[in-house]
Amino acid sequence: MIHLVKQTTPIRPPDTLVPGRKRQANLRYVYTLTAFVSLGAFLFGWDQGVMAMIIADDRWLKLMQPSNDWSVGFVISIYNIGCVIGAMTTGFFADSCGRERTISLASSVFVVGALVQAASYTIAQISVGRFVLGLGVGAYSAGVPLYISEISPAELRGRIVGIELMILCFGEMVVFWIVYAFYFLNSDDWWRIPLAIQVVPALILALGCWTWVPPSPRWLVAEGRYECALEVLSRLHGSEAAELEISEIRKTISEEQITTQASWSDMFKRPVLKVTLLGIIIQMFQQTTGTNGIFYYAPSLFKKGGITDPTMANLATGGVGVVLFLSSWIPIFYFDRFGRKTWFQFGLIGMTSALIGICVLQQHALDYPNSPANNAIVIFPYMFFTFFNMSWSSGSWTYAAEIFPISLRAKGNALCTASLWISNFVVAQVSPPIESATGYGLYVIFAIICVVAFFFVRYALVETRGKSLEEMAELFGIDGNEKDQDLQDSVRQGLLQSSLRDEDATLVDDNSENTE
Repeated sequence: MIHLVKQTTPIRPPDTLVPGRKRQANLRYVYTLTAFVSLGAFLFGWDQGVMAMIIADDRWLKLMQPSNDWSVGFVISIYNIGCVIGAMTTGFFADSCGRERTISLASSVFVVGALVQAASYTIAQISVGRFVLGLGVGAYSAGVPLYISEISPAELRGRIVGIELMILCFGEMVVFWIVYAFYFLNSDDWWRIPLAIQVVPALILALGCWTWVPPSPRWLVAEGRYECALEVLSRLHGSEAAELEISEIRKTISEEQITTQASWSDMFKRPVLKVTLLGIIIQMFQQTTGTNGIFYYAPSLFKKGGITDPTMANLATGGVGVVLFLSSWIPIFYFDRFGRKTWFQFGLIGMTSALIGICVLQQHALDYPNSPANNAIVIFPYMFFTFFNMSWSSGSWTYAAEIFPISLRAKGNALCTASLWISNFVVAQVSPPIESATGYGLYVIFAIICVVAFFFVRYALVETRGKSLEEMAELFGIDGNEKDQDLQDSVRQGLLQSSLRDEDATLVDDNSENTE
């Protein structure tokens, strides 16, 4: 069965290629693949934001008749349970079938869940649809960053993963305004439309990943398809860099196959245990510092902050999507200029300040319910997401996708992603009752977690900026053999940087010609 799913067609150089001619790095191809595969991130973002206004709408509540806040929280959080299972199974399917075929299979599951969700009439029915949908989104959340991290040059990995997160945030922004537009329809079933139309991009992604997107070169090497891997690397990074990279990948994989069987139990044995804990905790903090506690229930946050008009609260919620999208461009251009730890710490300082601001403004709204100053509450969620997006939003995914050795990377990334979704489930489930019981006490809790996360990053995290995926084992002390490959790494990076500069120059020349 697995043989029928995995890509087995030979990957050969194009017929137009002149024999013996050196190929340059094709930055456009890397970016195009990243953008297309990141349709999975777009759908991820869509489903992160699609329910926020729906669960606050009286027409939806009248139809579904949830018994209490826990029932509403369950509709949101059951999706995260599906995401946990989807993320955990990604490790098996990504290793067995290939990264790109796993994304294609995830899209098929996604379509089923979206249709069930859109056709629901009860809490039970929509919960089933949300769970099935979560299976697909969980596979996206683990599979997409895994694939793009393995096709990216080390020097651009942070930027490439940042593009995926930008597209995710674009999905969050678009869905806010799509839902906001359909909110004004004079129909009790208005909410079904934004839940159904996401089927279209999911079908496009399923077809494209099955027929057009090439397999990861690292997966091809693990399968013993060295010529195919060399061809994919040559298309991406240029022929000279590809020769050095494939030699490095083959050496790393052969060494790991001797020292490890790549089983799940190896994730919790020294010295890999340290890497596993770092990846799990960094993804856990990405959720428990407050992002989805604010995001899922933004209309309620604004209402308790003094914006009592539902239309204005929804409009302010739509602004969250705009802020997410605009701030997601920051890591694309600047994330690789500073270390991972620097970004994490900088983000936490801003996020903690924003959470304190939310607490102060909600207390002000309680004391002065009719004060025009209550409208200032919108500033602090926007501030929170700006700092979150430039640091943790892309940083945690980049870090978890890059730190594991090749033989454990798919399983490790799946496990770290599952920890994120479990944390997401807890936050989504407990946020409504905690907020109902304590008011702004929920945001005090998030602020305390941010402080704990700051000290974790400062004293426990290992810096990975600028390291190739093959160097991670040595960085974390997993590879017991002493390697002296600094010269090879320097040559490889020099070739890549030279090729990328040439490509950038070509892009500039093309643009100049187009403007003349």
